[in-house]
Amino acid sequence: MRKVLSIVLAMAVVLGNIGFAHVQPVLGVEIETEAASAILMDAASGRILYEKEAQKELPPASVTKIMTLLVAAEAVASEKVKLTDIVTASENACKLGGSQIYLEPGETFTLEQMLIAIAVGSANDGCVAVAEHINGTHEAFVEEMNRKAQELGLKNTHFANAYGLPAEGHYTSAYDLAMISKEALNYPLIRKLTSMKEYDLREGKFKLWNTNKLLWWYPGADGLKTGWTNEAKYCLASTVERNGLRLICVVMGVPQVRGHFAESMKIYNYGFAKYEFKQFAPAEEKQGVVKVSKGVENEIIAITEKSLGATVEKGKDKNFWVETKLNPEISAPIEKGQKLGEVLLYQNDQLQASVNLIADHPVAKAGLIDQLGRTMKGVFGF
Repeated sequence: MRKVLSIVLAMAVVLGNIGFAHVQPVLGVEIETEAASAILMDAASGRILYEKEAQKELPPASVTKIMTLLVAAEAVASEKVKLTDIVTASENACKLGGSQIYLEPGETFTLEQMLIAIAVGSANDGCVAVAEHINGTHEAFVEEMNRKAQELGLKNTHFANAYGLPAEGHYTSAYDLAMISKEALNYPLIRKLTSMKEYDLREGKFKLWNTNKLLWWYPGADGLKTGWTNEAKYCLASTVERNGLRLICVVMGVPQVRGHFAESMKIYNYGFAKYEFKQFAPAEEKQGVVKVSKGVENEIIAITEKSLGATVEKGKDKNFWVETKLNPEISAPIEKGQKLGEVLLYQNDQLQASVNLIADHPVAKAGLIDQLGRTMKGVFGF
């Protein structure tokens, strides 16, 4: 018995020493959830704080639309499309059932309005209209969704449509949805859209109410998407931020009405009770000076691109240390925001986080006469 106990304790120690970058089951967590599958993830690092059957392939219902919004946001960011584009509803878009905004063939909205209808009103018809606008056909857009899933390294995801109604070959997992949500949070547009509680469409004649009740019920909740079908039951991928700590929770296959909200809040309560975000350097803090050659200035200040910190278990925030890597010299011209180095955050010998060090302002290249003058001064002292 002692030998078995020793082996179990040894395994626990080994698993406990694994760094944040490794995705491992969380041991000793006692959360009972009615969800068929669930996960709690640190949004910054992707570290899993709790999971239950997180890799299980399940139908996601309308939570699918997070990937739809992600592909659309990428198209906007790359300037393939603009939010002001006029999107015209096709007959193909208008014939869909389920949650919708009852588009009529030929009806037009801006792309931004269509995306709001998807994020707030869960509009299936809006998904098809947006898909056709961005990629020409709904099918081509779905191919883009699957390409993005592969790019993110998702092993238990395949999409058959952009809206989430039951279909053969349409599935994902709680872990994969959390990773999609993590990527989606990099786009301020998606955070803006999915945090909207309500929206007046058609000049106020059609009211949209966000189906994510956590926006009202749970302090700090500010995004992502619900889903329900008979097959998928109640699903929710959500995000909450408190005191610098942003978490992502996904629950799938919850049988009770509104159970996806109750189960998510239960899991969030565990997360915020046990973990906190510890900041080691704020955004835009000076971290050093780099020598500039051939520039109108001799040096440039390096600042943090964003805040540096890590999610830690409360009471276990010791043995952190920071390593700064900075280029000793750089040639002009230098653009504002250009990378000059990085700051690495470790706990013991495990890398926890890193941020780039960037130029705080631009430096133009000096003219030939100025460069010659500086050379003469360096050589002869005048």
